[in-house]
Amino acid sequence: MSETADMWQARAAMCELLALSFRYPEDRVLADAIASGEWGEAADEIAGALGMEWTSATASGAAEAAALPDPAELQHELRAEATRLFVGAPKPAVSPYEGVWRAADDGVEALLFVNPHSMAVERFCKSCGLGRPEGTNEPLDAVWTELELLEYLALRAAADAAEAEGIAGDATAVESAVEDEDTLEEFEDAGEPGDVVASADLPGGSPEAAWGQFMAEHAHVWMGRFAATVQEESRAPFYKQAASLLKAFIG
Repeated sequence: MSETADMWQARAAMCELLALSFRYPEDRVLADAIASGEWGEAADEIAGALGMEWTSATASGAAEAAALPDPAELQHELRAEATRLFVGAPKPAVSPYEGVWRAADDGVEALLFVNPHSMAVERFCKSCGLGRPEGTNEPLDAVWTELELLEYLALRAAADAAEAEGIAGDATAVESAVEDEDTLEEFEDAGEPGDVVASADLPGGSPEAAWGQFMAEHAHVWMGRFAATVQEESRAPFYKQAASLLKAFIG
């Protein structure tokens, strides 16, 4: 039996929240959300909708994060820790790239962009009609980018489910979100502007199948280990919380 539009929308919302949580905090959007308590409220609400046994109050790092520090101070802490964890010099404490994790599994040297796993993610994105924006030089197998891909597929699945359920208004709203240029910050259309790959032409023949395929071949293989390592390595309470949420979501 197909899952409901509400379930797919909850998955999309979770992927969006997690992508925001791990992407480098260029502006204060994330810091403001954490300091105001909005991040925790959103995480609890979405986790509840998905039936996850996770709450922000009991997650790793929750006690330290409960102080809700000043957003400016929190922004400074997030930037410093995101740099140490995910950028690093000479290397990050925890690589955010699938290809690096999979290379270690294969016992070979990790080469960004040109390793087979990173290239597989890029091919998968292109098969969904998504490509790397001009002027960017980051591999598409970053954890936040893979989460945005999953967000896109979940939104597509939600639109199809809403249409099947006869919820015309919901289907239109979800389709608008899919086409919103701000929905996926890391991607641009691989084809002509406004082109959307038909559901039947997505990997597996549907958004649901494409989601399942990407989860099985990519996300499930490495994101849980990435999350567990961030929990162990992070000096910032927020990243411990976000990592525990990712680990609970990926399973």
